[in-house]
Amino acid sequence: MISYKVKTISDAQGMKDFLELPFKIYKDDPNWVAPLKSEIRRTLNTIINPYFANANLQLFVCYKGKEPVARTSVVINYEHWKKFKRKTAFFGFFESIKNEEALSRLFEAVEQYCQSSGAEFLEGPFNPNHYSELGIQIDNFETTPIFFETYNPEYYSKLLENAGFKVSCRLHTRINKDAAKYVRQRYGAVSTRKSSGGFLVRHFNLFDMKAELERIREVYNDAFAHNWHFLPVSREEYSFSAKFLFLVAYPKLITIVEHNGEPVGILQCVLDINQLLQSLKGKIGPFGYLKFLMGRRYIRDMVIYAIGIKKAYQNTRVYKLLLDSMCRIALRYRVVSTTWMSEDNLSVVRASEHLGLEPYKWFAIYEKSL
Repeated sequence: MISYKVKTISDAQGMKDFLELPFKIYKDDPNWVAPLKSEIRRTLNTIINPYFANANLQLFVCYKGKEPVARTSVVINYEHWKKFKRKTAFFGFFESIKNEEALSRLFEAVEQYCQSSGAEFLEGPFNPNHYSELGIQIDNFETTPIFFETYNPEYYSKLLENAGFKVSCRLHTRINKDAAKYVRQRYGAVSTRKSSGGFLVRHFNLFDMKAELERIREVYNDAFAHNWHFLPVSREEYSFSAKFLFLVAYPKLITIVEHNGEPVGILQCVLDINQLLQSLKGKIGPFGYLKFLMGRRYIRDMVIYAIGIKKAYQNTRVYKLLLDSMCRIALRYRVVSTTWMSEDNLSVVRASEHLGLEPYKWFAIYEKSL
């Protein structure tokens, strides 16, 4: 009789099993885009990732005999407990074969770990935190995911529900498959004014990168301070997360609005590089890197990664300045899509509607009381 066993990962072989499991689950799925294994390693390296200065990480793999069949990470962030007055542990990087016993054994070990750490709730997926890929896809499985969009087999939601999880939050992405045409027809000639009344609209300055990243971080921390699950991002965290920013974006895809020299609004767009990542199959050597750089020039699909306006400026002309900038960018691309958003975030939904972006895919965050 083959038995199930869950191991906490602490060695090279365990990490290899953790990283290789998705390649077994999705081997026959033409829509799956394999993540770069080197980037997953970097993200989950608690020594170099500054996020883990204030958070604990544990990785779990469930084995059927010697074969890995399910996995997840667990993050416990005590700063989150302090701010939100709720002792929640977060699971992420979740993958599993279609087997309820494997899933049950996995989360049995996870829940014991969480309870021993003082957690009262388990929520996810977060890969590994609130500003990463998150959620379980729950519809529209027939297409390849866009960049920063999660993807999973259709049975994942049922597995989690049968394990006692309930949906705690629903999110969605949006898309306009002919953005340039829409902008031309709706807005005609888009304003190109770059400054007036103390406001300056400009692109990211690549030659002042360290200071520019700090300006973006400053705006986001102010703009998102009261958002769902948001914790302020440290300078070290943002620098770490932005290490490969200009492999997925050009300086002209990032707009900074300043008022009398103070950064007050940010529009950050990135290329939908998934069509290139899919061909790399999780590895990027020297030739793969060169292929990536050459192929990037031909991408005509773009993703609105984030829009942030400092709270003191959210009812000012900054919104219109960012919308004009977004329209100018959209004129250069075929497809414009978004990362996840909540229906409750009315300002973001309104902004997306101004660009003809329609609901595309839905995702769910699951929660279980411990």
